[in-house]
Amino acid sequence: MPPALAPIRTWIFDLDNTLYPASANLFARIDARMTAYVARHLGIDDDDAYRVQKDYFLHHGTTLSGMMAEHDVDPHHFLADVHDIEMDVLSVDAPLVASIARLPGRKLVFTNGDTPYALKVLDRLGLGDSFEGVHDIHAMALLPKPHPSAYAGICAAYDLDPATCLFADDMARNLTPAKAIGMTTVWIDNGSEQAADSARDHIDFTVRDLTSWLTGILEEA
Repeated sequence: MPPALAPIRTWIFDLDNTLYPASANLFARIDARMTAYVARHLGIDDDDAYRVQKDYFLHHGTTLSGMMAEHDVDPHHFLADVHDIEMDVLSVDAPLVASIARLPGRKLVFTNGDTPYALKVLDRLGLGDSFEGVHDIHAMALLPKPHPSAYAGICAAYDLDPATCLFADDMARNLTPAKAIGMTTVWIDNGSEQAADSARDHIDFTVRDLTSWLTGILEEA
């Protein structure tokens, strides 16, 4: 590994728009289903539902957290509904599979989605056997990234030393708590960031494409 990555023993990856390119637009399908869910549940039109959805994402971390806090929505029902999508835009990413296999140490997925959905995505990408585990929204006690408890929770669940962990996410704001506890942070700057701010001092590496970056650091090793 390059010197800055020599201490890394655990590689932690977000799922959506991180392990597959944002250009696949898979999350747009989930986004549309969330808008429809909010509209049905609140009895409002799609335009108003979209505004509510994005407000909840901004202020609660996820649309689900906002719907739970403001409207007592059942998280299992919500997640099953919004994740009921076709995944034909995803395909096996052989270079990514090979690069993750070559990384030294443990590998985990850390997602605000749920495990059944995550496993379907990983299978489509050819990554079904690449990770030790998936730390999902239920494992976070329904308090999503960037809530600090989510990061403490994954460290406790897998007995991790944050100083030896790297975390990659397409949402820069999700890297702030990771850096605060000592993780090395990688921002996948692919245009999917929806709540950008100007502060970037919590980011150690900024990359456009995860596969290319991993391939590059492994070539340096």
